[in-house]
Order: sequence, then C-alpha cells, then structure tokens
Amino acid sequence: MLRDSLQRYHRILDGEEDAKYLQAKEIKVRVGLNSDTQTLWEEHKKALGTGSGAKSSVSLLDLKCELASRLLEACALCERRCGTNRKAGIKGHCGVLESRISSEFLHMGEEPELVPSYTIFFSGCTFNCVFCQNWDISTRPEDGATMAPETVARMITAKVPGKSRAALVKSAKNVNWVGGDPTSNIPFILKVLKSTDVNIPQVWNSNMYLTRDSMSLLDGVIDLYLTDFKYGNDKCAMRLSNAPEYMKTVTRNHKLARQNGEMIIRHLILPGHMNCCTKPVLQWIAENLRDVKVNVMAQYRPAHRAKDYDEISRPLRLSEFKEALEAAENLHLDLID
Repeated sequence: MLRDSLQRYHRILDGEEDAKYLQAKEIKVRVGLNSDTQTLWEEHKKALGTGSGAKSSVSLLDLKCELASRLLEACALCERRCGTNRKAGIKGHCGVLESRISSEFLHMGEEPELVPSYTIFFSGCTFNCVFCQNWDISTRPEDGATMAPETVARMITAKVPGKSRAALVKSAKNVNWVGGDPTSNIPFILKVLKSTDVNIPQVWNSNMYLTRDSMSLLDGVIDLYLTDFKYGNDKCAMRLSNAPEYMKTVTRNHKLARQNGEMIIRHLILPGHMNCCTKPVLQWIAENLRDVKVNVMAQYRPAHRAKDYDEISRPLRLSEFKEALEAAENLHLDLID
C-alpha cells in the first residue's frame, strides 16, 4: 500500500508529527544573518545535523531564507548555474525574475494518497521540453500573478482541513509546489513558509534539476518529493529538454531527496523511447531506490513542438505501456496501484 511507504506523510496528516518546515522554525542557529556566506552555510550544515542548541531569535528557516536570497545574486538554483544577478533584474535561462503564480487550485488528478492536493503552479521552467504538456506555463515566465509571500501563506491556511465533513471536501492534504518547475522560486517558497503556521505536508513536484545547494535548502523543509525522472541517458535529455549532464544531476538529486524525505517517482513513457529511456530509468530505480513508490505514466500526448520530432509526434501505444509495466514488474518495483 502507498500508505506504508509514506508513513511520515500520514503521521503529519493524522496530527501525530509536525511538517518539516514547522520543525525548521523551532531549530535555532547561532549566527547573525549578516555574516559572510561561508559562515552561514557552515551553520546551516550544523543545524541540519544535530542542531546548534543555540538560544537565538534566528531559526533554521530564517537562515534558509537568507541563503536562498544570496543565491539569487549569482543564480545557482538549478544545475545550469547561469550566474545572473536576478536581484538586479537580469534574467537567466529560465527567464524567472519575480515569482509568478500561473494558477492555484485543489488538484484531484494526482496520486491517490495526495488528493486533494493544493497545487501552486509557477510560471517558467529550467527545462525546454519540446513535448511539454504545460508549455503555456513553462515557456512564459513573464505571465501569471505576482503575490506577496504573506498572501500565499493565507491561501494555504485557508486550505487546511477543518472539523466538519463539508470542510474536508474543500480542504487539502498537502501543498504541492510545481510549475513549469518550482526550482527557480525556492527563495519565494521559503518566504511563504516563513509566514505559514499550519501543519500540512510540503510536496516538491519537480524535474529534480537542482544544484546541491538548492537540495540542501529543501532539506528539512520538504516532506515528500514527487519527482519526474524523464530520461535514461544524456543524449535524449539534451535533444528533447536541452538539459546538460542530466543523468549525473538527476540521479544525485534522487538519492539526496530519498535521504531527506519520502518519495514518489514518476516516469512518463515517451513513444519510441522504451530501450533508451524507460527501461534504463526503471533499472536505475531498482538498483538504487527500491523502497520508493513508482508511477509509470501513460498520459503522454504530443503537445507543444512534439510534432517536429518523429518518434514522439504520436500518442503512446497500449503495447508500449504494457511493455513498460512488464519491465517494472519484472524488476519488482513498488508500483502505484
């Protein structure tokens, strides 16, 4: 059962444990936020370990907010490491400057244990997927609404489960940060959580193309990583998503995410990519992350610029989906029901 693999997630839902971001507010750090960056990272590492035990007004979440803000001065949130000063209004590859929310709603189409999921979709993305299903969001970072972090915090609070049956119908089991991709918006997300006080799990719904520093900022904040493992090799990743060093980056981050929280891995089957992508991805999961749930997805449809790429210019065949499922079952992966 999915519940068995997401035990901590369910303890938060049952009120038996606090979401990680709330715990980060309670961990105090022995450092001033005007200290040099190296000193801040050193204290951050200590706090993620045993904690400093400091009597201070500065929390681990405060420290994360400061470090995330500094990363914007020479942006290194995703593995492209553009190095642009986003604070000065200089765009990097993703085109994101101020965070813009494309939409937010209770999503009923996620994995069963996650719905209703309060999904917050950001404009812009760190990838350039030619088949992007959300291309109208990912390719237009200048679109969407700008909101104060405190406003989004109030929106989250309004989605927390109530006591009555009627309230439960309208409430969320989690906050689901997605896009596009949420990576470019880590500083904004941390500020939102700094202004939020409700006990609700935080879900990171991402292509996992983050730097180590970004992964460290999420550590101690994100409860569940809902990952997108697209490709089984770098060639396909470059051709279809313009993602350099894909395998090195994404496999590293999957391992880090599993160390830091619970996980569901999604793999969208691409037409004509069974042997180069689907089977190698499933094999890697079997060898490295056998204890996580895997969602082998057949929802592919040719969108955006997919028609310009012969093998993905058509819908997925039922025979391809069956072949992928058989490969996953032969590897004894723990599949989503």
